[in-house]
Parts: sequence; structure tokens; C-alpha cells
Amino acid sequence: MSRRQNIAFSPYHSFDREAWARLRADTPMTLDEADLEQLSGINERLSMAEVEDIYLPLSRLLNLHVAAAQELHAVTSRFLGHKACKAPFIIGLAGSVAVGKSTTARVLQALLARWPHHPKVALVPTDGFLYPNRVLEKRGLMDRKGFPESYDMPRLLRFLVEVKGGCEEVEAPVYSHFFYDVLPGQTIRVHRPDVLIVEGLNVLQPARLPRDGEAVPFVSDFFDFSIYIDAEPDVIERWYVERFMRLRETAFLDPNAYFHRYAALEEKEAARRALAIWREINLRNLQENILPTRQRADLILRKGPDHGIERVALRKV
Repeated sequence: MSRRQNIAFSPYHSFDREAWARLRADTPMTLDEADLEQLSGINERLSMAEVEDIYLPLSRLLNLHVAAAQELHAVTSRFLGHKACKAPFIIGLAGSVAVGKSTTARVLQALLARWPHHPKVALVPTDGFLYPNRVLEKRGLMDRKGFPESYDMPRLLRFLVEVKGGCEEVEAPVYSHFFYDVLPGQTIRVHRPDVLIVEGLNVLQPARLPRDGEAVPFVSDFFDFSIYIDAEPDVIERWYVERFMRLRETAFLDPNAYFHRYAALEEKEAARRALAIWREINLRNLQENILPTRQRADLILRKGPDHGIERVALRKV
């Protein structure tokens, strides 16, 4: 029996912050301090340096990908004898709870919309495709909210099929973190975007292969480019608790907030409760479902303890 060989191979080009920043080239800065204030997260203050060093090179890369995808679509349309129409470029953005996906998504949306050839950039979080709480409670899934089985996957797939197919208007459901539930009757309306950013926990999960060979589409099948936001689990844990404690002093004070009951807890008890929620639900989801999909991403943004991106990994072509 031949001995199994260990071959050192990485599917990624790896960049430290300085090397990645040089790839900005002559990409202009199109955001100001007021924009950064609006785009920052609850406990993640965006700096001008972060945008210049990390997000401007990334927006340049994505702009090149969008142009190439549009040209390829036009070539295929000519080959098939179809009338050429612009196909939306879909970006998938994955990562743990509290890792900063929403902030990254907002920054990319703002930067990409300022490039001249794709001004219509839509952003849709997959939280809206969670089953409503009443359904999760009926199925005994409230403690697994955010796990793959807690999503209305057929509805999400229909949404992506319609967007990719060029439908004039497609609606996505809206989720409220304040009410901790899907908002009935409220939708995000997507009007034939040039670029669509789909942000969520489990968007890079592959479909299970069917025994009969029939197609089983999954969310990541619709992505033209995918990004994973990465950080050490113990660092994300600290961010989660910090965010929880900050919300306890703000949004949780409202009697209508789902987590209002935590506002009255003593500080140490509230921190213990936040830690328990993280470890019993969010850390399990990260370890079982989210982290295993990291290597499926086209780009990995590796964060340090201060929320800053320390390394970037770009999949080799």
C-alpha cells in the first residue's frame, strides 16, 4: 500500500494589510467622514484608513469582476441568439453573528454604487427569510434560530431565481432585530439591480448531492463572488457580549423590544446571560455550520481583535 503523501497547497493568495492596500491603485476615495458615521456598526467604528486600505482595493476587484461577468453574459447571449440584457452580479457575504457582516455589506454597497457602470446596488440580508417565530416555536426551533433548518429556503431560492432571471421587481421579507422576528407585510423591493449583495450566516453552505443526480440548487449557486468575514471565535465572543451590553443600555430599554427583559438585569448577570446565548446558540452554529464553509469563499477577510482587517486571502484563479 502506498503511503499517503502530504502536499502543502493553499487555494488562496495571501496578503497582509500593507500588500493588499497597494492593490487600490488609483481607485478614488468616494466616501467622507459623514458617510462612515452612517455606515459604522453598533460597536464597530469605521475608519478612513480601513476603507482606504481594505475596501477600496476590494471595490476595485469587484468592479473588474462585474465588468467581466457582464461581458461574458453578452457573449453567451450572442452565441444563443438572444437579445442581450444585463444580468445582475450577485455577491454572497457570510460569517458569524457579531463578526461585522452588516457593516461590510453596507460599505461595499456604498462604494460599488459609486462606480459608473453599475450604480444600482441592492443589499438583502437573509435574516428576512427566517421562519417567523410562531413557526419556529411550533417546530421547536427557537433555540436553533440562525441554523440552516430555521430558514425558509424555498422562498430564498425563488427570490434569487427571480433576481438572476431579470424580473422587473422582486420582493424580500424584512427582519427586525428589535422585535426579533420577521415583520409581516413589510418587504425590501429589488428593482433589477446591477449588483445584489446577499448577506447572511449560512449563505455559503453547499447542497447535499442527490442520489439520483437531479439538480438541487442552493443559495451559493447564484453567487458570482463570495466573501467570508473571519475572526477567532473567542474574539467574536467578546464582540457579541459587548454589543449585547450596549444594546441593553439602548434598544433593550424600550418595553416593546423582544429582549427588554434583559435591560433590568444586573450588569454581571446580563453579561453572563449574553455569554450563555453566545455559547449555547451562536458558537454552536459557527462551529457546526458557518466556519466549515469558509474555504468555499472567493475572498476571506481576516479580522483582528480591534475589528480591523489584518489579512486578506483571495482565491487563486
